[in-house]
Amino acid sequence: MVTRNTPATFYLGTEEPRGIEYELAQGFADRLGVDLRIYSVDRFQDIVPEVAIRNAHIGAAALTVSERSRQHVEFGPTYQTVRHQIVYRRGTRRPSTLQELAGGRIEIVAGSAHAGALQSAREQLPELSWREAENTSTEGLLRRVAAGEIDYAVVDSNLFELLRHFHTDVNVAFTLAEERKLAWAIPRTADTSLREHVAAYFAEIEATGELEQLIERYYASSRDFDYVGARAFMRHFDSRLPWYRVWFEEAALETGTDWRLLAAIAYQESHWNPQAVSPTGVAGMMMLTEHAAEIVGVANRKDPRESIIGGARYLRRVLQKVPERIATPDRMWLAVAAYNIGFGHLEDGRILTQIRGGDPDRWEDVREHLPLLSDEKWYRRVPRGYARGSVPVLYVDNIRRYYDLLLWMTADDVTRSQYTRSDDSLPIT
Repeated sequence: MVTRNTPATFYLGTEEPRGIEYELAQGFADRLGVDLRIYSVDRFQDIVPEVAIRNAHIGAAALTVSERSRQHVEFGPTYQTVRHQIVYRRGTRRPSTLQELAGGRIEIVAGSAHAGALQSAREQLPELSWREAENTSTEGLLRRVAAGEIDYAVVDSNLFELLRHFHTDVNVAFTLAEERKLAWAIPRTADTSLREHVAAYFAEIEATGELEQLIERYYASSRDFDYVGARAFMRHFDSRLPWYRVWFEEAALETGTDWRLLAAIAYQESHWNPQAVSPTGVAGMMMLTEHAAEIVGVANRKDPRESIIGGARYLRRVLQKVPERIATPDRMWLAVAAYNIGFGHLEDGRILTQIRGGDPDRWEDVREHLPLLSDEKWYRRVPRGYARGSVPVLYVDNIRRYYDLLLWMTADDVTRSQYTRSDDSLPIT
């Protein structure tokens, strides 16, 4: 698989790659019974040529299906749709039409489908001009817009949705064109077996809901964008987290929990403020109750190291109560919800999920039914009764968003370009 290093495609997570394209390709390799070998290229426009000359079996990098590319490669089934969007810097005049872009500094990623959309627009607006930026990415364009180095950029809606938390000074002006389809690029050959296998794979994961769940997992945390909250997070990432990171890492070594997940929970709880106290008496970085602190051996809840390690221990205790048969990441999100609402109320939510025909082992199903715990019609049917069931839903949503941000912001620099994945090993050079 040839791809690019972006949050929508492929990047290094804690111990293995992450990204929608990575997970799709790994699932395809697993079904074929082969190892997945990944390599990334620096330039977007190199992906289709790599597939065309058969250096790669698939090109998977949020590729837009275009007639120009079809001259060189085949495309698999559509798995997502996106829109081309014009973005601008907050605080400047927001354009609403292409005419208002004339004379402005516009850039696009070289080799992207955005050039075709702009060329079509130039037929009606000859003065429209732009620059195709070589050796850059969508994130690079967003940085240039935020810095005022260019006025506008054209980006795909899926990438902007994932990246806007990092670039809070950039906003969408308007949509440039109708929805475009994303698909894998496949070599043009007389042998159609690969194309048939790809088609069968996507048909299967669409029918089972696996594709929808995968996309939901990556994009759910990007919904309900909070401009003020995102700016505060970025500011605290630089000013507060460095003081406490060593203790998050220490807690991770002790409990086996990703330090970035622990940091995401702490940010949701206290915004990384070790002196935080709530009206109900929970306190400290991880906002432990006195009872919880006693259980995990925390003497001083406002001591940041004690609180972080104690919170990690408490999360592990909750996780151990969640049935081991439940697959990751659902098991962890259920545990995080229980960290907030209590394991008993989580179990009540799972009971209601089952009563209403949902899957009590799947977080998205439980998430839908937890708010019923505040509805008398439903909470009378479960052992522990009333609870503010909507609170853990928002709690987990926020933590997932912070966790995704931390994963991307702290990912190792990709100085290695090739990875192999087999069932019994981590990625290796």
